[in-house]
Amino acid sequence: MQFSDKDKIAPFLLTGFIVLLDQGIKMIIVKTITLYELAGKPVEVFGNDLLWIIHVRNRAIAFSIGHNMPEAIRPGLFIVLPIIVLGFLLWYYFKTQEFSPFQRWFVAGIIGGGMGNIIDRIFRPDGVVDFISVKFYGLLGFERWPTFNIADASVVVCCIILLISIFISPRFAKNKESL
Repeated sequence: MQFSDKDKIAPFLLTGFIVLLDQGIKMIIVKTITLYELAGKPVEVFGNDLLWIIHVRNRAIAFSIGHNMPEAIRPGLFIVLPIIVLGFLLWYYFKTQEFSPFQRWFVAGIIGGGMGNIIDRIFRPDGVVDFISVKFYGLLGFERWPTFNIADASVVVCCIILLISIFISPRFAKNKESL
């Protein structure tokens, strides 16, 4: 199936929306909430503090992986490598016909989330602004899930939906039947 340029470009509206939303909320968090301070009262559900809005910084990557790495290595791993990965994803996005129109929106969401955090890594020397903390009830050893932001959520949710859509796509099912 051939896609028009419009079909390939339209999903980048989502990329732009995610970057603007992510950076806009991070700007509000930085200006209104002191570092390591909760914003107001936690959201309670069934007597539990399910959701916190709290201003924290992450100088590493997901789950603070790499926080003990030498400062000289961090820019290469946390800025240059993600830019290369996003560049490859953009190249593949425009080169391939493998993604359905539906899947293209989720790839654009992944790119938007990645860009949101790269912007922080480049322009916020104190680290990526994280602010959403969710109670996790001890699952996987976490009382609270590691604090995250809109960009993180976009990458995770879009990756999960993209992977599910790839595995249930008609092409995949047809290939499986021919085995």
